[in-house]
Amino acid sequence: MSENVEPYLTLTPLGGCGEIGLNCTVWSTPAGSVLVDCGLMFPDDYHLGVDVVIPRLEYILAQKERMLGIVLTHGHEDHIGALPWLLPYLQVPIYGSRFTLALVESKLREHNLLDRVELITVSPEAPCTIGDMTFNFFPVCHSIIEGYGLGVETSAGRVVHTGDFKIDPDPLDGHFTDLEAFKTFAQEDGVDLLLSDSTNIEREGFSVTEREIQTTFTRIFSQAKGRVVITLFSSHIQRIQQVFDIAARYGRKVAVSGRSLVHNVELARDLGYLRIIGGTYVEATDIGGLPDEKVVLLVTGSQGEPFSALSRIASGEHKLLDIHPGDTVIMSSRFIPGNTRAITRLINNLYRLGAEVYYDKVQAIHASGHAHREELRVMLQTVRPKYFVPVHGEYRHLVKHCRLAVECGVAKENALILEDGDPLTLRPGSIQLEEHVNVESVLVDGKGVGDVGQSVLRERHILGGEGMVVVVMVVDENTWEILVGPDIVSKGFVFEQHFNHVLEDAKCIILDLCENIPPGDVTHLQDKIRSTLRRFFRKVLERDPVVVPMVTLV
Repeated sequence: MSENVEPYLTLTPLGGCGEIGLNCTVWSTPAGSVLVDCGLMFPDDYHLGVDVVIPRLEYILAQKERMLGIVLTHGHEDHIGALPWLLPYLQVPIYGSRFTLALVESKLREHNLLDRVELITVSPEAPCTIGDMTFNFFPVCHSIIEGYGLGVETSAGRVVHTGDFKIDPDPLDGHFTDLEAFKTFAQEDGVDLLLSDSTNIEREGFSVTEREIQTTFTRIFSQAKGRVVITLFSSHIQRIQQVFDIAARYGRKVAVSGRSLVHNVELARDLGYLRIIGGTYVEATDIGGLPDEKVVLLVTGSQGEPFSALSRIASGEHKLLDIHPGDTVIMSSRFIPGNTRAITRLINNLYRLGAEVYYDKVQAIHASGHAHREELRVMLQTVRPKYFVPVHGEYRHLVKHCRLAVECGVAKENALILEDGDPLTLRPGSIQLEEHVNVESVLVDGKGVGDVGQSVLRERHILGGEGMVVVVMVVDENTWEILVGPDIVSKGFVFEQHFNHVLEDAKCIILDLCENIPPGDVTHLQDKIRSTLRRFFRKVLERDPVVVPMVTLV
């Protein structure tokens, strides 16, 4: 960096500011840029057919020569899930904890990308310098092990990024948020800017602790007469450890079903993060001869996913497992918005089969991995930043978190709300917003990346709501004589046998149109068929299907 270049740090959020998920921010200085997290977001109900949503990576690739590395705060999909779409075009080192990088390694191996990047393990003991930024890593308690907050030293100022965190005063297995490390970093030379997780700002008080969940699990196990079936997020290694520990205490065997759970259990076990008492872990094929009171099933399906292990068990479609009357089912996760209907349908099906179901709304069986309001207050009071930017939240979360920051002593004009695409530049003694950049997220549908946009989604909604009418005709190019058809095929529009008279009237309309269109002008004919039939269907049936004319000239 040239000595006469004014120091600056520009943060450009590509996701995670205005929604929960899609976390991805470019940190730029005169020496280069670092990407902090590269996550995806799962589609909501509006995204018909879409598999995942990823950040607009063109912004990163446009400055690929300046990119110095990728720093990952932890291993959840909303922080690492978009890497397979970025790394074919960008080869830079990836920095993260041992467990985070183990998850990344597995993901990259699956996409044949592992040989393209260098994975560098970081730890709280050793700061890491990338370009002219020095990253300090602070352990945080979250719903996945080995998550880090960041303390970043730059020539423009010092920044703290909490990552996803909660404050558990008495955590299990030492999975704690190191407030002392945050405090020490803040006291050394102060903190100019704090970026903080906003997910649970609307929840008062402190979050439920994992020890409280352990107590509830223990009580349920002690009372269960039949098998215990547990579903949870597959990356929640701490809670999986609880399941194995309590199962061993009550003499039960644990069988695991669901690809992601089996993979993460094996991975955590191989790396030494999961301790399983000998004989407790058994294959699903080996539980048939065991009495129900000796069995625990650990399965995927906490969000009612149709092809998950629990959904297949409840519908009788699982090859090895089923629900027995008297089974106890524990759904140890929160209801993610958009999944509520699928989850309640699954719960009802489990009750039909004779199971007793415990879920978050009726029992304290899930603890969020995100700090509640008073924990966010503790973080603000620990770091005491000059400037504050809330992240990882919908817009209302960001607003409310800014208000809390002001309560904690941040000047009102220094509590800033960023949305995706709003760059913020920190300079020694000042901060300013930059001109908005286009970072509209990208929809991934199968192998198509970005080819599904709002117009395609609108068409899918029309197809889902109104259906489709296909008109098939073969016409002589010279005489304009209709050789075949017109045939009309209805898909999702009307039951053809009941509305055959309407479709016959539509055919007559098409015949009239052919008489008034000059021979050979097939484009004009198709446009007229489309517009005229849509008006006709709106008038007769008050429906507006997609009309697809297929006119072939011979």
